[in-house]
Order: sequence, then C-alpha cells, then structure tokens
Amino acid sequence: MSVSDERMIAVGREMIDAWNDMDWDRAASLMTEDAVLHSMMIDPIVGRDAIHKRISGLGALADSIALEVRNVGVVNGTLYMERLDRFVCKGKPGATPVCGALEFEGDKIKVWREYYDRHHLLSEMGMAQDFDTSTR
Repeated sequence: MSVSDERMIAVGREMIDAWNDMDWDRAASLMTEDAVLHSMMIDPIVGRDAIHKRISGLGALADSIALEVRNVGVVNGTLYMERLDRFVCKGKPGATPVCGALEFEGDKIKVWREYYDRHHLLSEMGMAQDFDTSTR
C-alpha cells in the first residue's frame, strides 16, 4: 500500500510533535514492528521495541526537547526533514542541525535515517563520552 506525499509529511510532523512532547510511546507507535532507526555514525537499531528503548533512554537524558523543522519535502518516495534539534540536558542548553530521511510502509515509518555531527551533538549535550554503547 503506497502512501501519499501529504500523509508522509503529516506522519513526519506527528513524529516531531511526539518528540517535542517527549512522548516516546506515541513516537514508537508511528513505526512498523520491524522498523530501522539508523543514526548514520552508529550501528542501526532494528525493531519498534528496540527503537522505543533507545529514544526513551535518550529522552531521559533531556530536561526538554524542541525539534524545529526548517524544510520538509518528499523526493522519490522518501520524506526529508531538515531540522534544528534544541534540547536542555542537565540544565545545559544545546542544539544540533539534523537531516532525517524517512521511508514508509503504508502510513508507518519503516526506515528512519538521521544525519548529523555526532561529536557536535555530544559536545552540545555536555558529554565527555558517548551515551550510546553501540558506538563502542
């Protein structure tokens, strides 16, 4: 079942809203059971439950999150969202530019690729070492 460009954009914005609300159950519910989350500089995470664990764990490090969408569009059936991800971690504000690419199966996200500078993110979060053990 194919999904319209408009529906992909709506689901992408729903994902952004879930992150801004720090509602990890809602964010995970937008993904297929066998979805893949791949922050390109670390190993991919496979499966809705594993993704939920990863994003809720990341969310637990933040006091607040505000993903600001700068540009959004669909190219060749893939949704692209350029963002500035703002957050406060342990009282320290930070931000990092991100580009996400989302592929769909029906109206659920099947593959979610994130492109950003990992060193910059960790620095902005005030972390001396990576919080994600899959990078080691």
